[in-house]
Amino acid sequence: MSRTVQLSNRKPRTIVTVKNKFQVVIPQRIREQVGVTIGDLLEATAVNGKIVFEPKSIVDRGIAEGLEDIRKGRVYGPYRSTAEAMKAFRDRTAALSKRPKRTAS
Repeated sequence: MSRTVQLSNRKPRTIVTVKNKFQVVIPQRIREQVGVTIGDLLEATAVNGKIVFEPKSIVDRGIAEGLEDIRKGRVYGPYRSTAEAMKAFRDRTAALSKRPKRTAS
C-alpha cells in the first residue's frame, strides 16, 4: 500500500509500508520514472540514514570480474586474429581435457 503526501512547497512524496519479510512495493509512478521493470536488479545502500535503491545490471558484475582477472594476470593474448584466438582456445581446452579427473574425498 502506498499513499502520496504533500509536504509544504516540496514535490509530493510517496509513502510506502514495510510488509512481512521487510518487503516494500515500489509505486508505479516511481518505477516508471526510473525505468524499473520485473526482474531488474537493484543495489541497496544506506546513505545518511536513508535506504537508496539503484538499478544495476549483471554487466556491472561481469565487468568487475573481468577487471579483477586482468589485475591478477588471468588473461590470454593479445591475438592478431580471431583464428589465432580460437586456436589458442582449442589448445587450452584440449590440454584441460587430458588432465586426470579429480575425485571427491
